[in-house]
Amino acid sequence: MSISYEKLTEAKLKPFVALRITQLREEGATEELDLAPALRDYYHRHLADGSFVSWLAVEDGRIIGTSGMSIVEKPPWFGCPSGRIGLLSSMYTDPNYRRRGIAKALLGRVVEEARGQGCGVVQITASDMGVLLYADFGFEKNGNFMQYRL
Repeated sequence: MSISYEKLTEAKLKPFVALRITQLREEGATEELDLAPALRDYYHRHLADGSFVSWLAVEDGRIIGTSGMSIVEKPPWFGCPSGRIGLLSSMYTDPNYRRRGIAKALLGRVVEEARGQGCGVVQITASDMGVLLYADFGFEKNGNFMQYRL
């Protein structure tokens, strides 16, 4: 078994989108909606302009782990003078490959991408399963996160 790590390109977008949908279902999404076209459109546009980056774990040509990060800009604040934030998403590892350090390796790569793009902060809304990974990596909980659905 030889796992390689590579950046997401258009060529791997279809299986990447399929894994993102698998991840969302695994996290409890039950809506009956074909999300694939909207996801393909989002990733296509944001890969092209550099505001989305993803590293993949690949074995024998098959994606077994994904990461994703959107680069967003907000008004600067004291905790992030650049105003640039990396918003993590799409952190997923095939269940048959979990607990082998793949997610940590992917996380390290996207955090370096954030650093390279001048982000001052990387954030994620972690699933229950992911909390330990992020805490071990050095992420700190921010109890102020709230959401309003439109």
